[in-house]
Amino acid sequence: MTLVNVSDISAGLFITGALFILLFFSLLSFGILQMFKRKFRSGWFSFAGAIVSGVTFGIILDQWFV
Repeated sequence: MTLVNVSDISAGLFITGALFILLFFSLLSFGILQMFKRKFRSGWFSFAGAIVSGVTFGIILDQWFV
């Protein structure tokens, strides 16, 4: 069993990751919910918001933490 040392992760990286994970998955689940309710337009906007937040998270990780 391999132990992972997470003490090297900064608080800023942890908070940024947690916020973007919450944002991404909430938009994704809201989009799925809207699709089941047959509100396709708001569902697609939620999916687009999830994609935009994922790309933004990648850019922020690349610029600030790498």
